[in-house]
Order: sequence, then C-alpha cells, then structure tokens
Amino acid sequence: GLGVGTGDIGVRLERRMLRGLFPAPSLFLHQIAKEVAKLLEMKAQLGGDEGKHKFVLKTPKGTRDYSPKQMAIRERVFNAIITCFKRHGAEVIDTPVFELKETLTGKYGEDSKLIYDLKDQGGELLSLRYDLTVPFARYLAMNKITNIKRYHIAKVYRRDNPAMTRGRYREFYQCDFDIAGQFDPMIPDAECLKIVHEILSDLQLGDFLIKVNDRRILDGMFAVCGVPDSKFRTICSSVDKLDKMPWEEVRSEMVGEKGLSPEAADHIGEYVQLHGGLDLIEQLLQDPKLSQNKLAKEGLGDMKLLFEYLTLFGITGKISFDLSLARGLDYYTGVIFEAVLLQPENDHVEEPVSVGSVAGGGRYDGLVGMFDPKGRKVPCVGVSIGIERIFSILEQRVEASEEKIRTTETQVLVASAQKKLLEERLKLISELWNAGIKAEVLYKKNPKLLNQLQYCEDTGIPLVAIVGEQELKDGVVKLRVVATREEVNVRRESLVEEIRMRTSRP
Repeated sequence: GLGVGTGDIGVRLERRMLRGLFPAPSLFLHQIAKEVAKLLEMKAQLGGDEGKHKFVLKTPKGTRDYSPKQMAIRERVFNAIITCFKRHGAEVIDTPVFELKETLTGKYGEDSKLIYDLKDQGGELLSLRYDLTVPFARYLAMNKITNIKRYHIAKVYRRDNPAMTRGRYREFYQCDFDIAGQFDPMIPDAECLKIVHEILSDLQLGDFLIKVNDRRILDGMFAVCGVPDSKFRTICSSVDKLDKMPWEEVRSEMVGEKGLSPEAADHIGEYVQLHGGLDLIEQLLQDPKLSQNKLAKEGLGDMKLLFEYLTLFGITGKISFDLSLARGLDYYTGVIFEAVLLQPENDHVEEPVSVGSVAGGGRYDGLVGMFDPKGRKVPCVGVSIGIERIFSILEQRVEASEEKIRTTETQVLVASAQKKLLEERLKLISELWNAGIKAEVLYKKNPKLLNQLQYCEDTGIPLVAIVGEQELKDGVVKLRVVATREEVNVRRESLVEEIRMRTSRP
C-alpha cells in the first residue's frame, strides 16, 4: 500500500491552514482533492495489505490436477487404448488447442453454446477446440488428404456445467480413432465397433453394451411420423435425452417446448422404444411406413450389412440396434453408436442399468466437404473413447480395493552399507543409467542402509544394488531382492543383465 489514509491528508492540511502556513483558495483545495482522489485510486488498484492472505488456491471450475497416483492409472489406460489403435494400423496426428472461431461455428447444433471463445489476441477470433473431429476434418481439407486412418489423443474444452464426480469436466481428454476415405459400405464402421469392444473388454470395466443406430433411419422415422424438416435436428436432440429421461418427459419437451404435434410425438414414441438385433432390422424393413421412406430403407439396408460383419467379428452379443439412440451432434450422416457400462443386475433391478456412456461415434460424410473450397467430400467414420469416465471408474475401484499403485518405474536403488562410498554409488548408477536401467540413489553422502531399504519399501523399488568395500575389492555388487530379502553377489559386468532379467515383466 501507499501508507496513506484519506483522513490523514485532510487533517494535516487543516492544521497547516489553521496555523496560517499557506493560504487556501478554493482552486488550491480543488487541486488537493484531485491529488487525494488519484492517490486513493492508486491505492485501490494496488490493493491493501488485507488482500494478501485471501489468495484462493483452487483449480478453475470443471478442471482438476492429477496426482502421480492418478497419472499412473491414466498412463495404464492410455497404453491399452494406444496399443489397440496401433493394432488396427492407425497413424497419429496432433492439431492446435485453439482453432479459428469460424472453423467450429455451426458444426455442433445446440451444443455450440458450450464453445469457449477466446479474447482477440492479435487479429484473429479464436475458440478452444470442442472435440477432435472438427479439427480433423479441417486438417484433411487443408492438406487435401482423401485417405487416412488416424488416432489423436488430446484435451478438449466445453463450457458445460460439470458433474465432476461422474467424470464430466470442462477440460478433458478425448481419444479418437477415425477412418477417412472412400471404401465399401460398413467395413470401416464395423472395425470402429470392434475397436470399442476390444478396448472395453481389455480395460475390464465390467459389463457393457454398444447401442447402434443410423441417422438416416432416424430422419426417415421423423419424416414418416410427421415431423417437419425444420424440426429434425431439435427433435433429434430431444430423443438423445432418452437415456437420461423417461419417455413422458421427452415427449412433453417435444410438444411443449419444441412445438411438435402430440400425434407426431406419440408416433415417434412407438419407434424409439424398440431395440434388438438382426430380427428387428428385418422387421423394420417390412414396416409399411418405414420401408416406403428412401432414407430409412438405405439406413436399414446398411444396418443389416453392419450386423453381418459384426457377426463375423463375433461381437454381436454386446451390440444392440436401438432406435432411441440419436447423438446430438449435427455432423453425423450415417451409422451412430454409443457404448454404455451396465451395472450388474441385483435383487431390486431385473434389467441391467446403464451407468453412463464411455465411448461414442459414427459416420460423418459431409464434414470435410464443409471446409473444402470445392466442396469435395471425404467420407469418414470414427470413434471417441470417453477416457475421463473410465478414469473415474478405475480410480474409485483402486480407492475401494486399496491396491498399492507404483508411481515410478525405478528398477533398482544403488545403495551402500558403509560411509564414504558416495563416489562409488555415483559411478555405479551412471553405468546403470547409461545402460538404460531405471535407477535411483539417495541424495545423501552417508545414508543409513536401513533408510535406503525403507525408501524401496515405500516406493515399490524391487531391487537394491549394494556397494561395499569388500564387494569393490572382489569386483562384485550385492543385489538384494526387497520383497524376499534374498541377497546374491553379482559380477559387476553381469549386473545390467541380471537386473534386466529380474525386472522384466512376465
């Protein structure tokens, strides 16, 4: 602060005036008042001393820090997912965290209000990316790419009202896999579903179900139910809420808020409560109304083909053709799908209940064309893994089981049993590092052996390489297995090999 109180200045001036030290014409007083006001303003800007202790230590709303333990879980999940993406032959790309605002505008339907706009910082209007799909489409159009299979793992941003306990954030990771290019129908689409099945099986999250539908079937259904073209998208986003709200509430939203006729809503209700497999597809292909609609017929034909390929992949047991699945994003044009985790059945519930979506995706054949100056289309189909929901489930599971999670990968601690061996420890650890062994040493000149062993216990380091005077003379290192306390002398030149052998994962 400036150390100036308003009162002080006024009092001092009054005293001087009374003492007759200087005259006080009104102009002079006015000048002083202005100076005082200026000083007070400066003081307010600098903030008083009282503000010092009120510094708020928190992460912004809808975000979180990740501790080493949480990062260990996160890395495990990422590795499983990346391994799967690579197994399917994907390349990897990256794009900027912000895009030109116009790149994102008009691609997300009703969700557009959740886009974070940045203040103008130098002549460009920018927004934080909302997902990885629109940037991918921009990348394809910009580089004139017509054929690629890629994955992209990065953070995206949504100005949502977060429900952080359920893994919903304003800043979160997406893991996307997409196949772009002109191919025969439903082969890449089937592979995307196979990938979701592999990842969810591999992560052992419990029982899951992959719901599948097609935008063309939805649009055809809306048409035959009497929904006007102009209302397709907004009714679509209402149907999309059926996994969270009962049909009655969705119906009243359609009729009350969105102005749909009650007859049309009831008509939709007859369809959106259907789900099944190939049998349902066959049944709808015979449906007198739907089979007359060109779009719905195309969609059902492709859906039948998709189920044939999924049967060959052996995964139809976990897949449900579900007419209520709508996925609110505007850019989908064909197959859409969503994977949900199921809570196991119990005494109170006959059917397994969904605990939320952990993956979703679909076909978006028109998106790249929106960016291409000549409107050239590149058909695309892709899947996004809802990594945050998966993290929160695995974290809760680890908490509940009290499983000990290692946060480092150190294979060996270089230790000494006597004093004055720091130089020898540093020489040995340098040899190990140069050979690619993950090793640590305590940062003390003469640490006690007990403290060194305790450090291994605490951090889960499996081996200790002990240098002592006798070992140095004999050209050996004493290798101790922390878990069993077994000790063996290993010749210095064989040490690297021995550590590798003992710590390579089975």
